[in-house]
Amino acid sequence: MPSSSSKLIKLVFKPGFHRESTEYAEEGKWYNGDKVRFRAGMPENMRGYAKFLAAPLLGTARDLLSWINNDTEKLLSSGTEQRLYLTENDYSYDITPIIQTVSIDAGVSGAGNFNTSVGSSQINVSLTNSGVSVGDWLTFSNASLNGFTLGTNFAVSAFGGPTYRVTSIDGLNSFYFGVSVLASSTVLNSGHAVMGRLLTTQQTNSIQGLGFGASFYNAGVSTTGMRAWNVAASSSGFTFQANQWSLDNWGEDLLAVRRGSQLFYWDADASVTPERATIVSSSPSIIDAIVVSPNDRHVFALGTTEFGTGNYNPLLVRWSDQEDYTNWVPAVSTTSGELVLIDGTEIRGGIRARNAIHVWTDRAAYAFQYVGPPFIFSQTQLGTNCGLVGPHAAVAADGVPYWMSQNNFYRFSGRVERLDCTIRRDVFDNFNLTQSDKVYAGTNSEFNEVIWLIPGSDSEEPSRYVIYNILEDHWVFGDTFYTTFEDSVVFSNTITTGIQTSTSYLFNNEPVSIYTGDGIAVSSFLQSANFDIDEGGEIMFIDRVIPDFFLKNGTISFSVILKQFPNGDTITKGPFIIGSETDKVDFRGRGRQASFSLESTGVNTGWRMGATRMSIQPDGKR
Repeated sequence: MPSSSSKLIKLVFKPGFHRESTEYAEEGKWYNGDKVRFRAGMPENMRGYAKFLAAPLLGTARDLLSWINNDTEKLLSSGTEQRLYLTENDYSYDITPIIQTVSIDAGVSGAGNFNTSVGSSQINVSLTNSGVSVGDWLTFSNASLNGFTLGTNFAVSAFGGPTYRVTSIDGLNSFYFGVSVLASSTVLNSGHAVMGRLLTTQQTNSIQGLGFGASFYNAGVSTTGMRAWNVAASSSGFTFQANQWSLDNWGEDLLAVRRGSQLFYWDADASVTPERATIVSSSPSIIDAIVVSPNDRHVFALGTTEFGTGNYNPLLVRWSDQEDYTNWVPAVSTTSGELVLIDGTEIRGGIRARNAIHVWTDRAAYAFQYVGPPFIFSQTQLGTNCGLVGPHAAVAADGVPYWMSQNNFYRFSGRVERLDCTIRRDVFDNFNLTQSDKVYAGTNSEFNEVIWLIPGSDSEEPSRYVIYNILEDHWVFGDTFYTTFEDSVVFSNTITTGIQTSTSYLFNNEPVSIYTGDGIAVSSFLQSANFDIDEGGEIMFIDRVIPDFFLKNGTISFSVILKQFPNGDTITKGPFIIGSETDKVDFRGRGRQASFSLESTGVNTGWRMGATRMSIQPDGKR
């Protein structure tokens, strides 16, 4: 039975997670958790998710954009290393640009031909200097091909189309692609079709440049720690970049750039069935990212080619003519222009916020504001040593830019401010910097949150989330499988992309009253830092917990962890199962310090913690 001298203590701790010191030193705070947020200072579990569409995405999404067209239809676009998608009326369309079109005709000398082999699903294309690579995707129209029992028409539906992947290369003038049926006969030098080659597939991961040409060497001098002649480098200062997309809307239409490409345009009115995006041939030949300036309607190209020379400059900002994304020629009759940033080695990304375009290099932050002719835009350097860690690591919340750098989090509210992050050490100590390009920032306006999706130290994809509550000024983190994040501006909940069992999907994130992940239980976890009495000089005796929880379905588990010393062994009391009708939990435990944890593993269980109390009394010093 509880002692008459015990005292009920409310278990109310400072909101957010606090890990800048040891678990003992963070007394009076929350220390760890997953799938938990705080509202009005009190913890609750996050809601779940459900697939937006059953159909998967081909590849891993690197950018996500939502908007509404002139017919008030809700649109989504996402870009992967293999595809550019447009989602409309609950269906995803492949709108990947075709970058090359070739006519193949066995009846015309030098125009190429098809070859089939009985029993094989591989079709050979003989085409001089085809330019294709393994992994490229092809389309065929107006096709006729013998060698199959399906008939002479090369019907894409029957053959497994509408796109086909290059499986192997046989020299400069011959390659193979696979279909879903087997050839019924061997036919050589036949057929005709119009072949389209989609935008080339890029690599998924950033790869550090290694080998004999990477990093510094010591020219044969035998010095400890230096690399000699004929020895491959084990590290270097440069990286082969992974695929990235940059998406923005031009009214109801879509503008898109895949890093290193030209500008692509998708017309919402082009067809009842969405057609493919097309290349804006007059745009700069290389663009790393784009931002549309909303009020004055210029397109900003970040990291691009210089006008006149055509040389690529990673620090160059160019903008199109006003109201014309096709005109990039600076002239008296246009408002096109360009400026070179000076602080840094490359432009990392940009966003629009509060009537300005904010641009970051790897070192500094800048703002561009429209001022009209003759200068068109004014450029201001806002700060240095505060660069952007990745192309999508910045986002605007209520017009204020928030971003992640290589070792801190920042915002601009009239001046550059480093955010006081109570989990900073944990975040950056468990961060895969090689894959920093994949950091993705988003907002969740329902909860006043900015979220960053971050590759953990043991992951090549975003595997952790970091959330900052801009209204209540606290931080939480946890595990995730999302790669992009879009606020609930267009749809009724946030939209994400994520990888499950090696397959990428679109997801509705945190639909109202849903606490499952596609019908499966989503676990949540919360743990306090240690607490004691009399600075740890007294032994505590704990014998009762009086829970105060709002529970929606199911139960939660409550455990008390006891220690004699900060680095000593632990004794766990529990887990005790707490339901909506649990009045109290009686147990007996002793220790100089204690912490407690909550866990929810039930299907569709929602919980919110109130002022739970614990019965504690001194129990001597032995």
